[in-house]
Amino acid sequence: MLKDSLHRFKAEILHAWAHPTRIAIVETLRNGEMPAGSLIDQLELEQANASQHLAGLRAKRIVVNRKVGNQVFYSLRAPVLIDVLDILRRYCSLQLTDTMHMLEEIGPEERAQKMSDGADRDVLENRKPEETLA
Repeated sequence: MLKDSLHRFKAEILHAWAHPTRIAIVETLRNGEMPAGSLIDQLELEQANASQHLAGLRAKRIVVNRKVGNQVFYSLRAPVLIDVLDILRRYCSLQLTDTMHMLEEIGPEERAQKMSDGADRDVLENRKPEETLA
């Protein structure tokens, strides 16, 4: 079925993005082509790790590369993919905004009451559970 093929194709693209490093690579390439070395330096990646992620993005045809001398340059195959990441960023922002509104509605007294058992307070105060037992 054509519909199943399209769903599978979309899933493969999303699967290729299912790692923070790959998303960072795509976002870094938003402004255009970059040499692999610059990409690796900018994202502070290990060369082997970057190569593995770039190979995955190439295999799913998200990025393309070209070689000039001993340098390899990477760019997005279809810059429209940045629009997808921008929409996702807006979605995340909405989720965070909704959470902030809920926390404001709860109010400080109710939040303090919910944390009265101590475990949540330890998390907020950056204490590890074993530190509270001593």
